[in-house]
Amino acid sequence: MKEKLQKITSLISFSKWALVSSVLVFILVFNYLFSIELRITPNYQSKKTQNDPANLATKPDQVVVQSIPQEVKLPIKWSDLGKKLVDTGVIDSTKFSEVMGTLSENDKKLLDGNSNGEIVMNQANARLILNMLWAFGLANKNDVLNKGEMMQEPSQTGNMASTGGWSLSKGKAMDHYSAHNFVTLTTDQQKMVEEMSKNIYRPCCNNSTHFPDCNHGMAMLGLLELMAVNNVSVQEAYKVALDVNALWFPQQYQEMAVYFKENGRDWNQIDAKTALGMNYSSASGYRQMRSQIKSLPQAPKGGGGCGV
Repeated sequence: MKEKLQKITSLISFSKWALVSSVLVFILVFNYLFSIELRITPNYQSKKTQNDPANLATKPDQVVVQSIPQEVKLPIKWSDLGKKLVDTGVIDSTKFSEVMGTLSENDKKLLDGNSNGEIVMNQANARLILNMLWAFGLANKNDVLNKGEMMQEPSQTGNMASTGGWSLSKGKAMDHYSAHNFVTLTTDQQKMVEEMSKNIYRPCCNNSTHFPDCNHGMAMLGLLELMAVNNVSVQEAYKVALDVNALWFPQQYQEMAVYFKENGRDWNQIDAKTALGMNYSSASGYRQMRSQIKSLPQAPKGGGGCGV
């Protein structure tokens, strides 16, 4: 009986190997005749890729958008304004260096040299330029600061984020508030600044640039003044302001690009004045716009801060 079981087991084992051998021979012959190619494709995406608005999958309910600009050329002449800000005490160079750290040689020229070259703003220097423009916007004498919403309650003017938050000056920030004649605008240039500032918002609050109560608003006011005094057209100034806002608030404006793409417009087709207005660039407008985006998950919290 034992011998019979052994013979049966041997036959079964032989049959298995014979079957395996036959399959292998079949595959080799078939591959020779028809050239089989096997590929393994991973069925996953990294979390970063899935959440990146610029890399959306082309499903029926999704769109592919171009990324917001990664740099913007500022059509202004900075010249020796940095040195003037330091000399007048608007910027305390020691405090500024402690906050900003080591600067590149080109960046140092913005602070202590005569910078006549083209200023290209990008993610690497966006914070530096934000602080430089903040200091300039705060200190340059202008009716927006003297007669606008910032002075509706004079006792509170020094307690706002753009004034009380500027801790990098010699003395108090209010000692320099609209106190220096760094640039003087003509009547038409001032009108341009007044009108544009009332229509340019930022996603961190519901106030326009005409009420520059935070660093982004004060810096944008400074930028508008410099563009006006350099005779930049209103149309170009709006475009530059939109690109600058996009560098200061990259997440919010990338999502805006998705929104407009879903509605048939690429970033370069967006009307800058419209995009910068209350309905899109204010905090409430941004939230309303963001809630209508179909091809992205609900917005995570976060954004550009309002401190140095």
